[in-house]
Amino acid sequence: MKKLSEVFKENKITFSFELFPPKTEEGYEKLFHTIDLFAKCKPNFISVTSGAGGRFQYKMKTLQIVDYIQRNNSVIGLPHLTCIYDSKDEIKEILERYKKHNVSNVLALRGDPPKDNPMWKPKEDNFNFSYELVKFIRENHGDNFSIGVAGFPESHPLCKNNELDAKYLKQKIEAGSDYVITQLFFNNDDYYKYVERLKKINVNVRIIPGIFPITDYEGLQRLCQNCGTKIPDNVNAIFSEIKDDKEAVIEAGIQFATNQCIELLKNGAPGLHFYTLNKIYPTSIILNAIKTEMGIA
Repeated sequence: MKKLSEVFKENKITFSFELFPPKTEEGYEKLFHTIDLFAKCKPNFISVTSGAGGRFQYKMKTLQIVDYIQRNNSVIGLPHLTCIYDSKDEIKEILERYKKHNVSNVLALRGDPPKDNPMWKPKEDNFNFSYELVKFIRENHGDNFSIGVAGFPESHPLCKNNELDAKYLKQKIEAGSDYVITQLFFNNDDYYKYVERLKKINVNVRIIPGIFPITDYEGLQRLCQNCGTKIPDNVNAIFSEIKDDKEAVIEAGIQFATNQCIELLKNGAPGLHFYTLNKIYPTSIILNAIKTEMGIA
């Protein structure tokens, strides 16, 4: 399958979706049907998270989904590869399996400690930071993989300030990554400032904004608290008044995300990556509205 580094050279703007592995077999059957629907939206790629805890067996579930995306829909699959918990030999085995399944792209992430072992600390045969994973992939596989990393427009929750966060991002790029997909955000100025902050330290790779369509205001509050994303005053003003009206929240969420995305693209963003929660609706509606407004086929 084509590498994303090649896709980005051919496409000024890309559209992509993120999915996650379900917990049940019934969930997998439903997800495969959803993937077929997403493929009809003609995304440039679909990413798949590493599942709960990020352990080896969950990464195999991720590969199963990526393989389905590529074989059944001829769409590029992008597996998330976390380096927390798994040993270097296990990571090496996972990468070899990627190659056997025609996977040419990896999103290299640090990940979080397993919920059943939150005090986990890396040992000698573990990676501690994502830049180490990027370096390991490059040193062992050369250009076999196009490697992406995560970026944080509002800075990583564990980072002391914006400048240090930018420095760590640059470290991941210098280790061999090709592009960045950002954490979700709702204030576009945070994205613009982030891109400028990185340009000042000579980081000029593609930085794809991560978009989260709002469909549940209370759920959004929990999510943002967990991931460290701020909810701007204008978002609170829109959704706090209608939080108990599900249809009104979804309608407002579609409008907000559509406006956010159009503004990003008009101001030079190189694409959009949608956090879909494994649901075709309302992401497909938002994407169609964006393409219509921007005159994109």
